[in-house]
Amino acid sequence: MTVLLLDPASPTLIPAEVITAAAEAGHTVAFSGAVPEAVRKLVLGCGLRESTTGSATVWVDTEPGSPEVLRRTDAGEKLRGPGASGVAAARAVMTRALDVGEWERNQDHVSLLPYLLEETEEFADAVRAHAGGTGTAIELRGELADVLLQVLFHAEIAARRGDFDLDDVADSFTSKLRRRAPYLFDGTSATVPVEEQEKLWQAAKSRGG
Repeated sequence: MTVLLLDPASPTLIPAEVITAAAEAGHTVAFSGAVPEAVRKLVLGCGLRESTTGSATVWVDTEPGSPEVLRRTDAGEKLRGPGASGVAAARAVMTRALDVGEWERNQDHVSLLPYLLEETEEFADAVRAHAGGTGTAIELRGELADVLLQVLFHAEIAARRGDFDLDDVADSFTSKLRRRAPYLFDGTSATVPVEEQEKLWQAAKSRGG
């Protein structure tokens, strides 16, 4: 019994090993209404047979908080797929928060600034505590997660306004490093001296990059 959770931002990225194994085991599949028709055809084309929601042994969804996903995971079914962990799952949770949370829907970039400043300072405190031997890696990770929440929140607000989304933020990061740290993209394998790094970084900044 498996819940296949797809990344809502890229739902056609389907883990072939999960689908192939399920088809070979004779499992049946059902889909949430959020799953695109093209994805349904791809999955069914791999040999899985479609069944009703309640009787299907594989449930395909893009929403980690959907009633069927919650029902199945509460019953002990495993979450698999690109939306089941990592950034994709965090992004989906943030989207869900703005869909159903009144407080979240009432926030904007300005109203969130105090939280960003607070979380940044708490992360800084955790870094200092960890470096001084009084803090743990788990505490450090937790505070960094709070900073990530702020990044996700701001990106989701901007996405709903039609300006940019989390992928655009990530692309902006990569583009900046292409300009300021070209050795990360040209196949360089040797350690780049600090002096060269600083020279390239400042040269790109002076050109507006």
